[in-house]
Amino acid sequence: MPRRFPPPWTAEPIPGGFKVVDATGQALAYVYARETKAQADTAKVLTIDEARRIAANIAKLPELLGEGIKPPKGGSDG
Repeated sequence: MPRRFPPPWTAEPIPGGFKVVDATGQALAYVYARETKAQADTAKVLTIDEARRIAANIAKLPELLGEGIKPPKGGSDG
């Protein structure tokens, strides 16, 4: 049986970045960053603003794809 990740998905701030969770609180993605551009450039990672925007866009996936994430065609639905 495929796993379901019910919408809405939300981006929540965590120390050092953001966490994307589904409606049940299941963590789906972590996006890490540094506070300043200088720190991000030195570590070759995202800034907090970049991480926030990426996490917000990940959280929008269910609404962009329709009524939640569906299994691929031919997959067992249970």
